[in-house]
Amino acid sequence: MPNGPRRTDHLCSPMHGGPVDILCITAHPDDVEISCAGTLMRHIAQGHTAGLVELTAGELGTRGNATLRREEAEAARRVIGADFRYDLGLPDGFFRADRDALLRVITALRLHRPRVLITNAVQDRHPDHGRGAGLVGEAAFLSGLRRVGTDFGGKAQEPWRPVTVLHCVQDNWIAPDLVVDITAHWSRKLEALGCFRSQFHDPESTEPVSPIATPEFMPFLEGRHRAMGRIIQVPFGEGFTVQRAPGVADVMQLL
Repeated sequence: MPNGPRRTDHLCSPMHGGPVDILCITAHPDDVEISCAGTLMRHIAQGHTAGLVELTAGELGTRGNATLRREEAEAARRVIGADFRYDLGLPDGFFRADRDALLRVITALRLHRPRVLITNAVQDRHPDHGRGAGLVGEAAFLSGLRRVGTDFGGKAQEPWRPVTVLHCVQDNWIAPDLVVDITAHWSRKLEALGCFRSQFHDPESTEPVSPIATPEFMPFLEGRHRAMGRIIQVPFGEGFTVQRAPGVADVMQLL
C-alpha cells in the first residue's frame, strides 16, 4: 500500500451518511435481508444506528437487473430502518481482494466508523460470499493502519478499525459462535425479504428459476432461523461466526 492518501471520495458521497454503530458490508443486495436483517432491526429498536453497503449491485443475478435490485434494496432499507444504503460498484462475480477493492471498503469503514461490522459467511454456496468475507475482513484490519492512506471530501481520513467483526450464516450450514434472538422482528424480516420480489419465488414470473426462487426456499429459510433460535431456546434466531472470541461484560445477560 502507498504511504500517501489516495482519492476515494468518488466511491462514497457524503449523501450516503456518516458514522453508525453497526455497518453491514456484504456482496449483494438481499444478503442482509436473508441473513441478518432481524439482528439489525433488534438493535435499531434499541436505539443503535446502522448502515448498509453492498460490494456489488448484484448485476449477474439470474433474475431482475441492477436497477431493479437497487430499487428493491432501498425499499427493504426503509423496512429495516437503516440510515443509508449504497453499493461500492465492484464487479459482481469477479471482484477480488485487490488494492482498488480494499481501498473502496477501507474508505467506507473510515467514513462510517462502525463499532460492529457484519459481513458475509466465511464460506458458502455462492463464491462471492466467501470472497466478500475475506475482502471485508482484510480491509477491516488495514483500515486501522495509519500508513494506509485514503482521502474523502478533500481531507485525509483517520484510521478506524471495528471492535467486532461478525460473519453471517447464509446458505450453507455453519455452526454459529453466537446467536441473536430475532423473534420479535421475524414478521418485519419477512416484510423486508418481500421487497426483493424479483429474486424470490413468484408463480407469475417468466424469468429463469434460481436456487432462492423456488417454492421451497422460504420454508428452508424459516427452518434455518428456527434451528438457530432453538440453540438459545427462542423461536427465531440469526447466527454468526466471529474472527476472535467476543468479550462479555456481564455473563448474567447471556441467553
